[in-house]
Amino acid sequence: MAEPSVQMSGIVLASLMFQHVNSNSDVEGLVLGQSRVDEQITISDSQADHIHIEEIYNVQKYVAFHESNHLYNSVGDVDMEAVKKILADDKQQSVIGWYRQRRNTEQQMTFREKIVHEKLRTSLSNPHLVFVLLTSTQVSSIGSTHRMEYAAFISLSSHFLRVPVLVTNLGLLDQLAYWKTSAPFSATGYNLAMKKHGSRFFSSNGLLKEVNEMNKMNESLQTELQKACADVEETERQVETLQAEVSALRKIIEEKKRSKAGKETVAVPSEEKNNVLLCDAVKALFSCSPLFHTQTVTLDAFPVPDGCCSSGSNGHVSMAAQTKSDAPNSSTATTSCRLRQTLARRKRKRWNTES
Repeated sequence: MAEPSVQMSGIVLASLMFQHVNSNSDVEGLVLGQSRVDEQITISDSQADHIHIEEIYNVQKYVAFHESNHLYNSVGDVDMEAVKKILADDKQQSVIGWYRQRRNTEQQMTFREKIVHEKLRTSLSNPHLVFVLLTSTQVSSIGSTHRMEYAAFISLSSHFLRVPVLVTNLGLLDQLAYWKTSAPFSATGYNLAMKKHGSRFFSSNGLLKEVNEMNKMNESLQTELQKACADVEETERQVETLQAEVSALRKIIEEKKRSKAGKETVAVPSEEKNNVLLCDAVKALFSCSPLFHTQTVTLDAFPVPDGCCSSGSNGHVSMAAQTKSDAPNSSTATTSCRLRQTLARRKRKRWNTES
């Protein structure tokens, strides 16, 4: 639904107030101008396109009646003959409403004004008529200071709604909005001047040639921007697909690693092997000291030479054969064998006790 509003220049409003102050009674008349519908499209990243439609009543001038109740009779019927006499033939189409000025009253429409407004809509065959109401009240007791108020009303489905009124002065021009069309004006001289020189500045659609070029450039920019947005969206979707594939591959690799780790058995550490070269070197350097050649110790951490004795199947310990070079150390070997026999006996006794 379009939002209605009324625009009125400061000169027209000041003229109405001046006429109201200098008259001895209430004043009423017709309002002339043009009405248009503006459509404003707002584009943002956070939401979709927002379309705002506004119906604007542009009040350009007014025609006052010399007598009160000259427009209608006591019942509220509109006198179209009186309207045609006041207005020229080409001015009847520019009537966008009527106005009334009252003193010391509330700023609301009376019952008679509502009836006249509805019948005026029917007589002029214009369902979009506006009613402008101006009221004044005395501020001081002597009547030297007055307060002027104004309001506008329209009829929608037999309901009268109050619409905002914007007074367009030079200091209130909207510099942010770009006007593609000039303000409506119906003066004869203005129309002749525009027809004579308008072809140099205006195109066939009524817009400035520079404005058309700017519109074309804007459309081209919007087209390129939409293409760039589509390319960015496509690349973003490709990146999302690649990221999903990489995540799936990583999961597969992790599952394979886990399954492989579950199948592998714990490796049993192999028995330590003797360093043959080191043993040969020790035997060559310490040939006369068999204690340096052994890896066996007693419970008291006393080294026992290896190979000095061996245990047979019957559990008796026999002396190993000694070479001639080891003859001087026969007593040490005998002692070592006795220690090993004692150790073996202790082990057998321990096993028998535990069993």
